[in-house]
Amino acid sequence: MVTEPRIAVLLPCYNEEAAVAQTVAGFVAALPGATVYVYDNNSADATVAVARATGAIVRSERMQGKGNVVRRMFTDVDADIYVMADGDATYDATAAPDMVRLMIDEQLDMVVGSRVTQADAAYRRGHVMGNRLLTGMLARLFGRSFSDILSGYRVFSRRFVKSFPVLSGGFEIETEISVHALELRMPVGEVETRYFARLEGSASKLSTYSDGFRIVGTIVTLYRIERPLLFFGGIGGLLALAAIVLGAPLAVTYMHTHLVPRLPTAVLATGLIILAALCAFAGLILDTVVRGRREVRRLAYLSHAAPGGDQP
Repeated sequence: MVTEPRIAVLLPCYNEEAAVAQTVAGFVAALPGATVYVYDNNSADATVAVARATGAIVRSERMQGKGNVVRRMFTDVDADIYVMADGDATYDATAAPDMVRLMIDEQLDMVVGSRVTQADAAYRRGHVMGNRLLTGMLARLFGRSFSDILSGYRVFSRRFVKSFPVLSGGFEIETEISVHALELRMPVGEVETRYFARLEGSASKLSTYSDGFRIVGTIVTLYRIERPLLFFGGIGGLLALAAIVLGAPLAVTYMHTHLVPRLPTAVLATGLIILAALCAFAGLILDTVVRGRREVRRLAYLSHAAPGGDQP
């Protein structure tokens, strides 16, 4: 007998009094059999009271930051399929059934709701440019990417959620989610979804510059962690190149005169070569460690069934 998958809708909220009721109602209508969870992150308005009035299960996370909320949600909630969206009524709940169906039909582990909007008020200009730059940066560093890595509208399989060690604390969580899927080579998909302007009384919590720099830092950090051989090898290569540029003229002079002019330069070039070699060895050692960590994560991932698949 085929059983229907348990679907959980996860809505992180912070000061969303004006939008949370509409958000919950939209997902209840779109996914009638799903359980809707609202996770409040220290709201100073009536978000909690409004969410409870809708009939949603309301829980709180005291550590400020979206990444901390996602960690709590993924830890606490047990389901087969997880639908995550911000509780600010900007995401199209009617797209959720298609995203869930795509996940089940193709046994995917993540479906990203790629945002499409015709309203200038929905996207700030800085956010559009920043999203494009960060998406391109991720693609260059990791070889693959998504068309909208900062989308907060995603559908996850159980094996994704329960194998994902959430480390981020803030809005860089979407970047960490994307890298996790790319590094474990999970089957993923994207669906274009409408993105609406915020309701009156609701303001974006994302800072274009400070959060943008944090996301860039997260991408670089994850690249260092996941690709240490390329990261430290690249640094070592630059150091070796600098040593060659500085030392080549000295080597030519020594071949002709058997003298070493500019001794400080020779010492500097030698030091750079030593540092380059240390970087290369560090990259090799860390690459072995990362391979072991990736195998452990892969085994944790494989311990759960695919959406619509047989139980292990």
